[in-house]
Amino acid sequence: MTSLRQNQKDAIKQMLNLNHPLTKQGSSEPSWKILVYDRIGQDIISPLISVKELREQGVTLFVQLHSDRDSIPEVPVVYFCAPTEENLDRIKQDFQKGVYDIYHLNFLSPISRQKLEDLASAAIEANCVANIHKVYDQYVNFVSLEDDMFVLRHQNSDALSYYAINKGDIKDTEMDEIMQTIVESLFSVFVTAGTVPIIRSPKGNAAEMVAKKLDKKLRENLFDARNNLFSVDTQSGKFNFHRPLLIILDRNVDMATPLHHTWTYQALAHDLLNLALNRVIIEDNTPKGGVRAKHKACELDSKDKFWTNHKGSPFPNVAEAIQEELEQYRSSEEEVKKLKSSMGIDNENEAAVAMLTDNTSKITSAVQSLPQLLEKKRLLDMHTSIATSILNDIKARKLDTFFELEEKIMSKTQQLEKQILDIISDPEAGNIDDKMRLFIIYYICITHLSDSELKKFENTLTEAGCDLSPLAYVKRWKSFTKMSSGTTLNQYEGAGTKRINMFSKLVSQGSNFVMEGVKNLVVKRHNLPVTKIVDHLMELKNSPEMEEYHYLDPKQLKVSEIPKNRAAFQDAVVFVIGGGNYIEYQNLVDYAKAKTTAGSIKRITYGSSTLINAKQFLHQLSLLGQEL
Repeated sequence: MTSLRQNQKDAIKQMLNLNHPLTKQGSSEPSWKILVYDRIGQDIISPLISVKELREQGVTLFVQLHSDRDSIPEVPVVYFCAPTEENLDRIKQDFQKGVYDIYHLNFLSPISRQKLEDLASAAIEANCVANIHKVYDQYVNFVSLEDDMFVLRHQNSDALSYYAINKGDIKDTEMDEIMQTIVESLFSVFVTAGTVPIIRSPKGNAAEMVAKKLDKKLRENLFDARNNLFSVDTQSGKFNFHRPLLIILDRNVDMATPLHHTWTYQALAHDLLNLALNRVIIEDNTPKGGVRAKHKACELDSKDKFWTNHKGSPFPNVAEAIQEELEQYRSSEEEVKKLKSSMGIDNENEAAVAMLTDNTSKITSAVQSLPQLLEKKRLLDMHTSIATSILNDIKARKLDTFFELEEKIMSKTQQLEKQILDIISDPEAGNIDDKMRLFIIYYICITHLSDSELKKFENTLTEAGCDLSPLAYVKRWKSFTKMSSGTTLNQYEGAGTKRINMFSKLVSQGSNFVMEGVKNLVVKRHNLPVTKIVDHLMELKNSPEMEEYHYLDPKQLKVSEIPKNRAAFQDAVVFVIGGGNYIEYQNLVDYAKAKTTAGSIKRITYGSSTLINAKQFLHQLSLLGQEL
């Protein structure tokens, strides 16, 4: 089955092909064109299509909509932007000035009838109606980061954040607008995927509002004979017997995981290096011509085999894997050098190559493997830099200790009060955010904490320089959760870590990574709260909590109950309103792998309104706490 990401990529390539269907063998000569996008359009394209691929699609120039652009006659221009007032005004200006001769207008999400009429009036006024060749609604208003992961927003993501949805003074109209934005984007996701999901959501929160609105929107579209966007589903021969389950959840189901210190490569890159749109910026300390270069952008995508294989691995394993790959690379490099010296071609005697015939085949294969070798070296250098940056942070902030302690808290293995107080008051351990994150996780997970104990913790946190406003909000959140559920469940059982004694491979031979003082921890396999809910709903397990979930099927005329003979689901899209994170994503990936290995196929795509790391989430909690 093709992934959501691949479907979105195909849709955008077709748009760049001036909305003609792409042929399998690809057209021999692409037609040249200019691409004009807004910030949101740029966010959608950048993790999907590289500059090289844009060139292959015939894009000679790509520019921001709101930048100064020169007039270029006789070349078609493809606009790719959201149908906002601001963007449409700029397009009208372009009509007025006659900047281009051939316009193809593509909107990320549907343009309203009213706005389309305004645009048409502007075109008549500017006398350029004949120049507008196509106007399309593309339904691609979301950002695909992985084959099985998407977010709705990167630019202006604050508009859909946990803070925006939960702030005290939010007006009904604002809330409605946020919900509408989420529904429009989720609708785009399923139009792109070409399937109509069955929707489950808990009752009584933002997830319920989105689920009901999306159900209504899908229903209206399915029963509109002229405008049904899902009929192509069967025409293209892709019969979908496996309809996916869409599970819509609210961030409030699990507030500890977004604050949790993490131990896997991708999640660490997000937490420590602000991984965004599959790119991290690191300080590059290799001197170039005596000048130290400051910042270096690293692209982390699915073409990079090392990243694909290790993004979900614990950090110590990543360091070992980099070391092994480096050694393999060195031995390959040695072979090429040996070959040169055995043939008497050192640098000054390159011409001798031509005269040697017996070793030609060896040379040919060495020359052919050189580009791959160089690319491998580039990727290894990049991962070495990233891993070194992460390692420096782990050591400076003792993050392994925080991670290990939080895993113990979540698995409730023993009394930890003293250890927590010690680490909060240790000036060497972590920064103020690390300490606050640790305590909030403890506060969420512990069933009872007396007022005097809480006061002791608060005093220690204040002495360490922490701002207590995030805690004020979490206290209120916890009391509400207790009231609504009657108990605080231990949602995190089974968490924890095991220590492995030595970094054997890294210590024995001179390694790039000095891992002394860092604990070699392995995470125990366990399901986080979101994964537990997904397991219950996909397997249709009977449990009192799951009876509280709506079951909405847009293809049924009346709202239906769960069919009695319903088989377990193979495909699910899990969507979290109010911010997702790589820890949850990785936990779902591991769950699906474990299930598939055990013989029950599971394909899960994880999505969220925005993607936030712990620092950003703590900041949002702090703003909410200050309002109280």
